[in-house]
Amino acid sequence: MANPYRSREGLSARPVANSDEIQLRIDPVHADLDEEISGLHKQVTQLKHVAQEIETEVRSQNDLVSDLQMLMSRAQAGVKTGMKRLNRTVANQRSNHILQVIIFGLGCFTIVYLWSKYFKR
Repeated sequence: MANPYRSREGLSARPVANSDEIQLRIDPVHADLDEEISGLHKQVTQLKHVAQEIETEVRSQNDLVSDLQMLMSRAQAGVKTGMKRLNRTVANQRSNHILQVIIFGLGCFTIVYLWSKYFKR
C-alpha cells in the first residue's frame, strides 16, 4: 500500500506524537529539491499575503464595531434622557385629562345630534 503522506516523488511526511509537528523525509534519488523549495516558498508567500489581508479586514471590522458601540451608547443615553423628560411631563400634566376627553366626546355627540335634528326637517 502506498504511503498516504507522500507528496510527489521526493518528499514524504509522517505524523509524530505532537499534532503540530510534521517530520519530512527527503528521498534524494527522486527529489528535485530546488523545485520543492520554490513551491514551498510560493505557498508560504501566499499564506503571508492571506494573513495580511485577514489582519486588515479584522482591523476595519473592529473599527466598525467600535463606532457602532459608541453610536449605540449615545442612542441609549438619548432614549434614557427622553424617557425621564416624558415621565416628568406626564407627572406634571396628570391633572384632568380624562375629564377633558369626556367633555370633548359629549360636545361632539351634542353637535352631531343637533346637526341631525336640523337637517331632518
